[in-house]
Amino acid sequence: MVQISRRTALFAGVGGGVVPGALGVSGFVRPQAPRRIELPVGVRSGDVTTDSAVLWSAASSAGELRVRLTSNGRRLRSVRGAYADEQTDFTARHTLRGLAPGREYEATMWFEDSAGKRGEEQTLRFSTAPIHPAPTSLVWSGDVCGQGWGINDELGGMTSYQAMLDVEPDLFLHCGDTIYADEPIEKRALEPDFKHLWRSRVAFGVDHVAETLADFRGRHRYNLLDDNVRRFHQAVPMVAQWDDHETTNNWWPGHTVEDPAYELEKSCDVLAARARRAWQEYQPIALDHLNGRGTTGFAEALIYRKVSRGAHLDVFCLDQRSYRGPNNVPEGEPEQGLMGEAQTDWLIREVSRSKATWKVISADQPLSINARLHDDRDSYANHLDREPRGREAELARVLSAFKANGVKNVVWVTADVHYTAAHHYDPSRAAYTDFDPFWEFVSGPLHGSTFPVKEVDKTFGAKIHYALGAETRNPKGESPRAGKQFFGQMLISREGALTVNLRKVSGEVLWTKVLEPDRL
Repeated sequence: MVQISRRTALFAGVGGGVVPGALGVSGFVRPQAPRRIELPVGVRSGDVTTDSAVLWSAASSAGELRVRLTSNGRRLRSVRGAYADEQTDFTARHTLRGLAPGREYEATMWFEDSAGKRGEEQTLRFSTAPIHPAPTSLVWSGDVCGQGWGINDELGGMTSYQAMLDVEPDLFLHCGDTIYADEPIEKRALEPDFKHLWRSRVAFGVDHVAETLADFRGRHRYNLLDDNVRRFHQAVPMVAQWDDHETTNNWWPGHTVEDPAYELEKSCDVLAARARRAWQEYQPIALDHLNGRGTTGFAEALIYRKVSRGAHLDVFCLDQRSYRGPNNVPEGEPEQGLMGEAQTDWLIREVSRSKATWKVISADQPLSINARLHDDRDSYANHLDREPRGREAELARVLSAFKANGVKNVVWVTADVHYTAAHHYDPSRAAYTDFDPFWEFVSGPLHGSTFPVKEVDKTFGAKIHYALGAETRNPKGESPRAGKQFFGQMLISREGALTVNLRKVSGEVLWTKVLEPDRL
């Protein structure tokens, strides 16, 4: 296949598409002869609730998505989904509604071309959440293909996804950095131990920083080329969110990239608009408000949202990237938070209204990790260990509101820092005391460098109960070959007890905590 140049990709991507019939998904020249439509990157489900699910796939050429839904061998319905063409990078989805709670489903998916020719079929499985108290489980992690570690077929690809599949979760929370658009993947790279050579599969858009829409699309498609990833998504629904690397490292609205690798575009607002569109196209999230053939666009509420998982679990997925203020505000000057006022109001309101036993908040970043970078402080923590200042005021408002509203059983999960940890927050240890104690659990990366464990800010009384990361001081950390790739697991019993396991990709349970719900 022939690749197009980056400059050509820019002109193809800026206007919202490519020359019809000339370019395929993510910038490859498409054969002109009619062929059966294939599903080169598999099928996925997402945001599965008690009565709904989003089904997603991508076609090898233009066509209409078709879905046949069955349960227990019984055919329930056949539906037409969205039309996939150049405008959506040949991706399409369909939202199923009116599903029965607590039931297993099979969805067979294919595309049909304009002549009515039926394409390749693939089948995925998912289960809706029960409305009555019942056991349920999830896994979470993030940080995929970071630091230039691409799909290494010699090592079996991204085996972390198989490790998650082995524990048979009901749901997967992807806590952000679904791609690393700002970090090129090369065919060969010397690993930090100076002993091994990492060999990556490469494809369009991954050997340079992403600047064009085609570049960003190529990055998302690349991860789905891995067999482990496709098998996992056929069996486990996901809830996706984004962080910084879907666009560029530590970006904020209004920021200008200084990295000379960005030759075509340095405005983060422009880059983020392209990144958001590609992210939306490639994640199994609902687009019901965007109807019609070839319609595209980005709806902000689709990133921060609530996913109801029955009597015992509500998931609150945050977007701490789109509404934040600058990272480089001098200390002592007013700062905006990470979520913005509207999202903060939404989080307080919806968590306070939740009737689920456990309220799991999936965040972009840990609440207390101390970056110690005054000119690029990307998180809440400001390393002062005093009363809330700057961005910390937003977090203080949320935690105090939960206490005032009598909210119980809130747990935070995240990835981002490329190691695994369990943090407990308690006002008895804190500079700020108007909140109830809670846990935060960290796990990642799924396929990226492992970094050393960092200190925690003490403003909210954070204490590290467990942590495991890299032992090297090499700025590139440890490669995935070292085996320190992590994910977290939550198991909720029928009675409502929550067991949290921090796991390595080997399957080993590193640390466990059982939390009994406060039912008052």
